[in-house]
Amino acid sequence: MFVFNQFFIFLLFLNLILTMELLSPQIICFQEEKLYLCCEKDVCHSGRNGLPEEDNALFFYILNAGSRTIALYIVVFILVMPFVLYKYLDYLPQIINCMRRTKNNKEDVPLKKRVAYMVDVCFSIYPYAKLLALLFATLFLIGFGGLALYAVTGGSFSEALWHSWTYVADSGNHAETEGTGQRIVSVSISSGGMLIFAMMLGLVSDAISEKVDSLRKGKSEVIERNHILILGWSDKLGSLLKQLAIANKSVGGGVIVVLAEKDKEEMEMDIAKLEFDFMGTSVICRSGSPLILADLKKVSVSKARAIIVLACDENADQSDARALRVVLSLTGVKEGLRGHVVVEMSDLDNEPLVKLVGGELIETVVAHDVIGRLMIQCALQPGLAQIWEDILGFENDEFYIKRWPQLDGQSFKDVLISFPDAIPCGIKVAAEGGKIILNPEDDYVLKDGDEVLVIAEDDDTYAPGPLPEVRKGLFPRIPDPPKYPEKILFCGWRRDIDDMIMVLEAFLAPGSELWMFNEVAEKEREKKLIDGGLDVSVLANIKLVHREGNAVIRRHLENLPLETFDSILILADEAVEDSVAHSDSRSLATLLLIRDIQSKRLPYKDSKSTSLRLSGFSHSSWIREMQQASDKSIIISEILDSRTRNLVSVSRISDYVLSNELVSMALAMVAEDKQINRVLEELFAEEGNEMCIKPAEFYLFDQEELCFYDIMIRGRERGEIVIGYRVANHERAIINPSQKSELRKWSLDDVFVVIAPGD
Repeated sequence: MFVFNQFFIFLLFLNLILTMELLSPQIICFQEEKLYLCCEKDVCHSGRNGLPEEDNALFFYILNAGSRTIALYIVVFILVMPFVLYKYLDYLPQIINCMRRTKNNKEDVPLKKRVAYMVDVCFSIYPYAKLLALLFATLFLIGFGGLALYAVTGGSFSEALWHSWTYVADSGNHAETEGTGQRIVSVSISSGGMLIFAMMLGLVSDAISEKVDSLRKGKSEVIERNHILILGWSDKLGSLLKQLAIANKSVGGGVIVVLAEKDKEEMEMDIAKLEFDFMGTSVICRSGSPLILADLKKVSVSKARAIIVLACDENADQSDARALRVVLSLTGVKEGLRGHVVVEMSDLDNEPLVKLVGGELIETVVAHDVIGRLMIQCALQPGLAQIWEDILGFENDEFYIKRWPQLDGQSFKDVLISFPDAIPCGIKVAAEGGKIILNPEDDYVLKDGDEVLVIAEDDDTYAPGPLPEVRKGLFPRIPDPPKYPEKILFCGWRRDIDDMIMVLEAFLAPGSELWMFNEVAEKEREKKLIDGGLDVSVLANIKLVHREGNAVIRRHLENLPLETFDSILILADEAVEDSVAHSDSRSLATLLLIRDIQSKRLPYKDSKSTSLRLSGFSHSSWIREMQQASDKSIIISEILDSRTRNLVSVSRISDYVLSNELVSMALAMVAEDKQINRVLEELFAEEGNEMCIKPAEFYLFDQEELCFYDIMIRGRERGEIVIGYRVANHERAIINPSQKSELRKWSLDDVFVVIAPGD
């Protein structure tokens, strides 16, 4: 209060100085005129109330002062009014209530606080409020300063406004002013100009910082078309980006946009750690939530040619629930979606709900289900994991669907050998709504609109050519060997283990045994299997044997008859699957312990394997050597991190499944062409066609000289499509070989990769 009073006294003193400064030249002028009149008339008059004539004239002159005096009073009034309002503003509602004769509401917020709150809300809601306030303050200072200068100087009002602007724009312009009043006004205007300039610098600095911070945090809008949008972040992202970059290599690269709830800098740093050449493909990261429509619009979701929804690092139900909410958000985009949506699901039971919500635009890839079935197929057919890596990945050969009008009217047996650089595997039938038929009958004739499913290196590397000359000839008519009972061990517990048991039930012969070794209590296992929809009593081909223990403790493993199992599957345990490093370390430790125990119980021998399961594969050195390296047991390990592959190879494991990488390959393939999902679903299912490895003795005699076309024709006699082979003593299989017409000698130790009907 004391400070306010002192400041108020200062304003009055300033008012007095300005008044004296303004009136001093006018009083002098008035005195000169009065003396002149007195000398000329030599008469002195008396005014009313006994005042002398000159005093009355002075009073009349002040009352009728010119515009400068009015300007002076306006300036003083404007200066004093804010302080008066600040002091007595809270009393204004009471005065209004008193005038209206209404009772005062004691709960009313003081008017001063309400005004401050309104100003704060205005600055918070409207982004340009600060800029407009600064503009208003600048105009007010120029106008107010011009009015004050007009009051204390002899120039026109327009000249005063111009000088006021120069004082605001350049604080040094007031140095040459003369007169006390003019100097006080000019200094005040210059001080206000410096304050406004400082505020302007602050606003500009904040705006630039906010923009840079927005760019750094990935909040700016992405203006792209025909790009691939990835929603979410997981351990599969690195492999997925790699596969998409390889797929875009043939067109010179593309654009991939990643939207995740992580900092943009952190995402870019993680992607840089991949140390992978993206071959012209640009990866743009944005920070945001896929559940918010504003964030989806920020990444041009309506213009993307494909959208991939990754599963999050939570349990299966939470991950799938989040995927469902993301799909709901995508369906709420007003502009609509240009491309299809590929959703990574964690549990097969949640798939129908997501498809129901998303409709025809949604394609689902159930990661756990795919890997579980693939591990079983690889356990029954060693070497199949490497073949799936080659087919699913874009680095080698993969599936493509294309229309070839010149093939209309031809039967499938002729179409099969019409492509020198591709292998036809099926037909997309236009008459049945685009249904894809794998391994069709030989007499199926292509009609108008039908498309051909092939395995090729790229979509622009193959085309039909003239029919080659082939010879079927005589070849061994060896039937597929009968199934024998198997003894399989599961180390670890997966949430979809009930689905894996049902797959084994469909594949194995009666009398087989499935040993389940993990840390889950037996009663709890039965409850989880029932909750998963598995009725143990309906299992006809396999018998469940439960053992409880820790797979990384040697004494627990030594209680198992490890030397008697035909196949051992080391699963990524549900308890540690969220941590890639921990899961792979656990799998590797289990591998080494099992191999060491087996080597002590069953020393490695050079004799051929006597396993009943290979009775029909007696000449296949590839499969026989892999079994011998595992001491009569095929060991399949689920690996989450591709960098663990080298360690697994050193440990002399029979085979391994890179689950995260294979799922990423499947997601990338379906993102490029959603029709391929129908093909993968059939090949991974228990029924229908499947990928198989067959011995050479099914198709030829030892050292017989044939071209690959000849073997394909012989494969058709067995209802199969031969897509590749592996020569004895070679590490990898060759899919879609070149020079299919070239003759070569084949050995009975070779094997062939085929697509064949399931048993």
